[in-house]
Amino acid sequence: MTDAIAARYGLGPIDQVSYVVSDLERALPRYEALFGPFRVGEAPMPGCTIRGSEADCVLKVAVSESGPLQVELIQVLEGETTHSEHLRAHGEGLHHVRFRVDSLDAKRAELEAEGFETVLYKRFGPTIAVAYLETPAELGGSVIELLEMP
Repeated sequence: MTDAIAARYGLGPIDQVSYVVSDLERALPRYEALFGPFRVGEAPMPGCTIRGSEADCVLKVAVSESGPLQVELIQVLEGETTHSEHLRAHGEGLHHVRFRVDSLDAKRAELEAEGFETVLYKRFGPTIAVAYLETPAELGGSVIELLEMP
């Protein structure tokens, strides 16, 4: 994102780059060769809103710290998600970049007014929430993640 776009949308620096993979165990050695060791765990996400409908999913997630940037790998274990859609449409690869925000719901409303579309939303508690938004066509229709977490 250019500085002008970042200023327009009020987003800070990217703090995570996320890839979707079909088989995390098979993909891990290739990504570890690039980014170093990963921590692996499961992420159950009951009660997500995916493209406007409630859904449950379970993800297998691996995370590595690469300087100030976190690298994430995601495999869908259960459910239909935006990650599943990406795998069918594009295969394995870059899925989204993440920005941290102070108030996810407020920032999401601002971005939706600018043409972004929320494709996944999950609130884990009063101070932790995540949303994936597809960017408008003029920004390539890619996916960004917003994370609210103190």
